[in-house]
Amino acid sequence: MKKVLLASACLFALAAPASAADLAARPYTKAPIAPAAVYNWTGFYLGVVGGGAWEATSTDPKMQGGFVGGTAGYNWQTGNVVFGIEADGAWADVNASATALGITVASKTDALGTVRGRIGWAVNNFLFYGTGGYAWIDNKITLSALGVSVSDSKWHSGWTVGAGVEAFFAPQWSVKGEYLYRSLGSENYFSNLGTPLASGTINFHTVQVGVNYHFGAPVVAKY
Repeated sequence: MKKVLLASACLFALAAPASAADLAARPYTKAPIAPAAVYNWTGFYLGVVGGGAWEATSTDPKMQGGFVGGTAGYNWQTGNVVFGIEADGAWADVNASATALGITVASKTDALGTVRGRIGWAVNNFLFYGTGGYAWIDNKITLSALGVSVSDSKWHSGWTVGAGVEAFFAPQWSVKGEYLYRSLGSENYFSNLGTPLASGTINFHTVQVGVNYHFGAPVVAKY
């Protein structure tokens, strides 16, 4: 009996390591990596814009006031560089008046807008850009004296340059802040009265904010 027990113990001792070796190791499964959001600025967009304008002059009275309107544009992105074209137009109430010798002269810009190129540098959901191009305003001058008023409106064309920053705050939605310097050429008012009144160059500082909706799918997942 002792010989049988001893032989059984030896067989068990030899078989245990072999059985353990036959058990396959549990494979290691790496946890999936969460996708990172990468913002693609390419595409068409529409938005609303509003802000304030004041005349760039050292003398008073200065034309000043606010405006609100719409904007449309298209971006092309290559790497971190974003090229774009944008147009905007706004209703405005930017005005000033002065009285001398019983005559009041009032100037009011009723509308303004631009058509501009943009070039910027994208950092994920932020875009830092410079911009410049064509600018216009619709301006009216009114002369008043002894209870009688006459008015004349002119379209002024010129140029604009500025810079801004835009950022996605939700898929397909972005908000921007922008500064523009606008220089509009002189026009002659009241030519039909025989003595034209030259407006001189009209220069504006403008600060505006806007919200844009981007069509397509500007946010893509990158692993």
